[in-house]
Amino acid sequence: MPPRKRLTAQDWVDAAYAALGEGGVAAVAVEPLAVRLGTTKGSFYWHFAGRDALLEATLAHWERIETEAVIALGDTHTDRRARFRALFTLALEPPGASVELALQPSADHPLVAPVLERVTRRRLEYLSATFRDLGFDPVEADRRGLLAYTAYLGHTQLAHATPGVLPELRGYVDAVVAALTGGA
Repeated sequence: MPPRKRLTAQDWVDAAYAALGEGGVAAVAVEPLAVRLGTTKGSFYWHFAGRDALLEATLAHWERIETEAVIALGDTHTDRRARFRALFTLALEPPGASVELALQPSADHPLVAPVLERVTRRRLEYLSATFRDLGFDPVEADRRGLLAYTAYLGHTQLAHATPGVLPELRGYVDAVVAALTGGA
């Protein structure tokens, strides 16, 4: 039998991230994750003081890859409309969208609430800045940023609940970009 791979804290976070997307905050539980990883709870406690520490690390991971990394990728586009299109497309791709939905019912959880607040504010600020870069005045940029974010959340919810009613993603993104950047 080959030797078992020694698990890292990131292995636990990755497993918790997948579980979070599948079953929400309640799915981030030590014993099921240990089974999923083919290890013991002892491995978990080697890396984390408890479940809350794992949940905090998992939320930080979500924030990093589904907000900061998406923004960084969007920023690689010099054309402002292409940046907005790329940002919107990246945001709608799994698995981040499934984690976003899984976190919403736990918005009042003491560990989730501040992260959701921070992520939402960061995303709205970035969207507003993008619309200001497109030439909109600050008030209109804020309004369009909020519209873009609610379009993202609405699309994410529909993709989860009734995926058959949604158009093809590229066409949808093109329509949203055209509607929100018109007049710039």
